[in-house]
Amino acid sequence: MEYIGSQNASRGRRQRRMHPNVSQGCQGGCATCSDYNGCLSCKPKLFFVLERIGMKQIGVCLSSCPSGYYGTRYPDINKCTKCKADCDTCFNKNFCTKCKSGFYLHLGKCLDNCPEGLEANNHTMECVSIVHCEASEWSPWSPCTKKGKTCGFKRGTETRVREIIQHPSAKGNLCPPTSEARKCTVQRKKCPKGERGRKGRERKRKKPSKEESKDAIPDNKGLEPSRETPEQRENKQQQKKRKVQDKQQKSVSVSAVH
Repeated sequence: MEYIGSQNASRGRRQRRMHPNVSQGCQGGCATCSDYNGCLSCKPKLFFVLERIGMKQIGVCLSSCPSGYYGTRYPDINKCTKCKADCDTCFNKNFCTKCKSGFYLHLGKCLDNCPEGLEANNHTMECVSIVHCEASEWSPWSPCTKKGKTCGFKRGTETRVREIIQHPSAKGNLCPPTSEARKCTVQRKKCPKGERGRKGRERKRKKPSKEESKDAIPDNKGLEPSRETPEQRENKQQQKKRKVQDKQQKSVSVSAVH
């Protein structure tokens, strides 16, 4: 018993020689600490990690490892180990959960480029499956029409449509057309009253009447500039006066006979 006691005493003296500033009354979760090196060991369940401050490393005890580190529990100590250089956060040494800028995450690894069959998602910074466009089934063909009406013709056009139900990703196949048209033939039938079609009604509305057509013809005579001399105009006026006087004389002579 005396021999064992002397061994423990010598071990204690050796520890004091190795860590002359070791203190038992440490703060911040430290079990043992040093004024120069910070925490030397941690209380149970806490993780020991070395933080660099300039050229110096200080030991700290944390309830969980900081970003860029993963925790490992050992019988004598729980410690935080740094992730790989291209890894921002990791589960362990070989499995990254988030990559640093410029790398894409795929199956726990950080890659410069995504493998074949996958594409890079620049929002999540992950390699994801390529998504191709998907369209619904075609709708039934529409009734045969021509110029907006369904009667008064023999050959027209019919259409059908479909919807996009899945838009493609960056490398996915592009979407097909969502509408189709083709020529169609029907048995000609007369349009009922009031169903002449929009263009027919507009044509009828725009057709001018005969009176409007006459009014629309410009009277070029009135627009022609007068080329008569003053003497010719005076002669015309005198001729008009004579005609008026002749008419008046004739009417007077007729009334005298009666």
